[in-house]
Amino acid sequence: MAITPEQLAKSGTEHGHQAALFCQCAINVNVYPELKWFHAIGNGGSRGDTEKSRAIRGGAMKAEGVKAGVLDTLLPVKRGGWSGLYIEMKKPSQKPAKASSKGGMSDEQLEFKTFAESQGFACMTAYSWLEAWEALIKYLTWQN
Repeated sequence: MAITPEQLAKSGTEHGHQAALFCQCAINVNVYPELKWFHAIGNGGSRGDTEKSRAIRGGAMKAEGVKAGVLDTLLPVKRGGWSGLYIEMKKPSQKPAKASSKGGMSDEQLEFKTFAESQGFACMTAYSWLEAWEALIKYLTWQN
């Protein structure tokens, strides 16, 4: 029996929801072939269990070109005048009770979002794998 997106998201973590989203994409890549190119950008997540291991891994990632603020995922597919769609994943518990200008994003993420939008990319924050999935489908089925 294969694992489902719902099972992956059950933990309620950002990681669980992002893994669930990519699971859903894998299930549906035959329906939406462009999902083959949807990918994660390795800027966040755990870098180790100790301060020393985090420093070593963080330094290696920085040397490889990781940039603070870059959003979590990218679908590099043109639709509706946009060059592609960036999605910043947040866990459901981070969803603001009221609409806020930051929506749980860091200052660096807001700066990157502004830049990416100026370059023709759509950007959004999703607070669950299902919210992100619905946005991907809406984007992919956009009528130009």
